[in-house]
Amino acid sequence: MHILKLAILLAGLSLPVAAQENTPPPSAEAPMAAASIGDVIGAQLDAFKSRDVDGAWGYASQNIQRLFGNSRQFGLMVNQLYPMVWDNADARFVSQRSQDGYVFQQVMIQDPNGKLHMLEYAMIKTPDGWRIDGVSILAAPDVGT
Repeated sequence: MHILKLAILLAGLSLPVAAQENTPPPSAEAPMAAASIGDVIGAQLDAFKSRDVDGAWGYASQNIQRLFGNSRQFGLMVNQLYPMVWDNADARFVSQRSQDGYVFQQVMIQDPNGKLHMLEYAMIKTPDGWRIDGVSILAAPDVGT
C-alpha cells in the first residue's frame, strides 16, 4: 500500500474523488494534536511560501520523513514536483473523505500566476496530531466551452 502511495506522490497523479464531509474530531492531547487538518495543511503551505523547509518538514508523516530522509531532500522534491505548493498564493479547502484510516482533503491551490490546481492531501492521525502522508495532483475536470 505504501508503494502505491509513493508512486502517486512522485507521479502526482490521482483520480478525482467524490466529496464527502467526514471529519473526525481533533484530539486535545497536545497543542499540535488539537490542530485541525486544515490548520496542518495551511501551516505547511505557509512554511513553503516563506521557504521554511524545516518547518514544512515537521508536518510530514513519519512515512514521508523516512522516504526522503531529511528536510532538504523533501524541499527539493516539493520544489520540483509540486511548484504550486512551493509557491502557493492561495488555498481553499474543498471536500473531504475518509478511507482505510486516512482522511483525504481536497485543496484548490492558486499559484502566483493565478492558475488553479486541485490537490488531494492524504492525512493520517498520529499521537502528535494530524500529519501529511502524501499529496496527489488531481486531474483537471473536463469543462465544455
